[in-house]
Amino acid sequence: MAVAIIRILNNSPTMNFISGDVLIIIFILFITRLPQSFSTTEAIQPSLTRLDSKRLSPSVQESAAKAVLGRLLPTHLLSFHFKIVSKDVCGGQGCFLIENYDGPTENGPEILIKGTTAVEIASGLHWYIKYFCGAHVSWDKTGGVQLASVPKPGSLPLVKDGGVLIQRPVPWNYYQNVVTSSYSYVWWDWERWEKEIDWMALQGINLPLAFSGQEAIWQKVFMGFNISMEDLNDFFGGPAFLAWARMGNLHTWGGPLSKNWLKQQLVLQKKILSRMVELGMTPVLPSFSGNVPAALKTIFPTANITRLGDWNTVDGDPHWCCTYLLNPSDPLFVEIGEAFIKMQIKEYGDVTDIYNCDTFNENSPPTNDTIYISSLGAAVYKAMSNGDKDAVWLMQGWLFYSDSTFWKPPQMKALLHSVPVGKMIVLDLFADVKPIWATSSQFYGTPYVWCLLHNFGGNIEMYGTLDAISSGPVDARISKNSTMVGVGMCMEGIEQNPVVYELMSEMAFRKEKVQVLTYTHRRYGKSVQQIKEAWAILYHTVYNCTDGIADHNIDFIVKFPDWDPSINFGSRPSKLNSMHTFRLRTRSRRFSFQERSSDLPQAHLWYSTHEVVSALKLFLAAGNDLAGSLTYRYDLVDLTRQVLSKLANQVYLDAINAFRRKDVKALNIHSQKFIQLIKDIDVLLASDDNFLLGTWLESAKLLAENPSEMRQYEWNARTQVTMWFDTTPTNQSKLHDYANKFWSGLLEGYYLPRASSYFSYLSKSLEKNESFKLVEWRKQWISFSNKWQAGLELYPVKAQGNFLTIAKALFDKYLS
Repeated sequence: MAVAIIRILNNSPTMNFISGDVLIIIFILFITRLPQSFSTTEAIQPSLTRLDSKRLSPSVQESAAKAVLGRLLPTHLLSFHFKIVSKDVCGGQGCFLIENYDGPTENGPEILIKGTTAVEIASGLHWYIKYFCGAHVSWDKTGGVQLASVPKPGSLPLVKDGGVLIQRPVPWNYYQNVVTSSYSYVWWDWERWEKEIDWMALQGINLPLAFSGQEAIWQKVFMGFNISMEDLNDFFGGPAFLAWARMGNLHTWGGPLSKNWLKQQLVLQKKILSRMVELGMTPVLPSFSGNVPAALKTIFPTANITRLGDWNTVDGDPHWCCTYLLNPSDPLFVEIGEAFIKMQIKEYGDVTDIYNCDTFNENSPPTNDTIYISSLGAAVYKAMSNGDKDAVWLMQGWLFYSDSTFWKPPQMKALLHSVPVGKMIVLDLFADVKPIWATSSQFYGTPYVWCLLHNFGGNIEMYGTLDAISSGPVDARISKNSTMVGVGMCMEGIEQNPVVYELMSEMAFRKEKVQVLTYTHRRYGKSVQQIKEAWAILYHTVYNCTDGIADHNIDFIVKFPDWDPSINFGSRPSKLNSMHTFRLRTRSRRFSFQERSSDLPQAHLWYSTHEVVSALKLFLAAGNDLAGSLTYRYDLVDLTRQVLSKLANQVYLDAINAFRRKDVKALNIHSQKFIQLIKDIDVLLASDDNFLLGTWLESAKLLAENPSEMRQYEWNARTQVTMWFDTTPTNQSKLHDYANKFWSGLLEGYYLPRASSYFSYLSKSLEKNESFKLVEWRKQWISFSNKWQAGLELYPVKAQGNFLTIAKALFDKYLS
């Protein structure tokens, strides 16, 4: 057998790329991949056991869980008693138990919560206040917590005799996307991070990505390879674009990074990791994927370093594009990768064995030869395991969907089987819409995590697939030969659609399908009939999309079409749904979720707008009962925004059709209505401080330590949510509006001038009986955008106006 394998390898056309060490690894892997009888759980059990052994003492974890309670419900700090128990109590699984406290309760504990880690204890606390007290926990920017329904200390509801035992059906609950750090976390300080980690613990998340501060680690590592800080200034991106610089999509854009930033983020990362570990979480740290500074090619001229193709620049500008990739087959790859892992351990301590690497995301290997692909995978793993002998490779499985023409079964197997059994975990990233596990024989025996993707670019859009979320993880787990080992949330941006994330988090503890029955009562703290009826409508419309299209918000207010409407829309390449989220090293092609063939642009619409208008009417009718509720305020503003935004899509199309009929009067009527809708929605959003541009900009400036950093950070913040990437005088960024936001200030200050100038050019072309001057409009608009991105004008950070009065007035104005 061994002789046969060696003979095959020697005859392989890719042998000149593969080192002797890698050949040995491939042979060992072949042996370890022979048919075996143990289950997936048994395959990962050694890793689970080692990770359990790394956890801090029960007293530390109990104190950490108590601190979460103190920040959530400080009035009830003495009402609960927490205790860490072994997995033996839970049948070998992670679990929590809720019992009545057996002992004196006067001014003392009433409820005892036990858990295998502090995360399980916090999850048990959340479960108790949720199902026994009718409370609700969501992000502050989605209305925050509803705790008014929790009885006073001394009056907490008792649980039934025997208590409540909830076991995890799968070991892991994963959290974050590799770009969430840029779309959501980039301007966070420790105070905001502390709230997020508390939220994670309450939701049962025990496997969070921890990517902050890695540039400081890379600086230390690359210094050991004679790379200077000046070289790194051309390598790192700016704060709001670090995710894509890390993935090799771009370099320099938005940079350079200051010494203050590097130091600040490293200190922050150490606090983040310390808190995660105190709570019993297993952080997922980054590893080396081959992305290197250009200077490395000069320092190591014989190294196998290639320059990659363009990634979404307007004209292939090398100042931003075409980064450098060190081939995993080069010995230097393992050397750098090992140094990076060891430097993280030196800085952070031995906090994890799980590392993320996505070398092949939309960056196909140069050949589909399976032995070559195996060698690359083996080299990536070797770099990890040389730095941490117990390393486990966590890989996003997006490539198997986005580049399915390359990743056929033989190539998938070659990559997935390039590491020992149990040493790779795949994130089935888009399982809520396009599950790969079902079409790949459970990733050909590789452990995977069933993930919800849901959000792109941090867009604000009411959208969900609740039935799929409730049934998908259950169906996957009980399927024949299942290799599912976790559930996860991989949204690009957070702080939207709280109902979706509450349900997805709960699936980490559910063995059967769940219905969202008590959500409205808990969300608002009371039962209101109109709200129940409204949510019944939303559940079956907005929150149960089944068309298989990824929902990247392209409503025309925030994603204004850049085209000449005298030409059929379908005759030009569509840029409406370009997907750039998880690319590491993309080729020149651009992936699109949905091909457009209509002669008019089409925004995503998957439900009856008439039904949702009815839901809004019911919401408004509940205003007298819920006017003081922050969760109601958020939901009403968001729902009104959703309805008016969809109305604006139709108004835009009415304007375009009027232009095509050469009806100047109708064009002006419809375009003015579109512009007025932008103004009115801006006023609506201004009534809730969770929909303000000002808070995003101010959070960026607060991290700055000098005026220069303040200007740079504000430019980063403004650019990400508008033009995103580079432009020319006559071409917008290919990624313009990818990270669009329905924020007050952004509508009035940015989207409104764009629409106004565009419709003005349309109207003039009809009045003068001449063709629409698209290029002239682009010049004006791009010039305006460049000035706005560099602007320093202030935007409000506090809500203005009465949300209920405004929402009712807008309903009467547009919908009655």
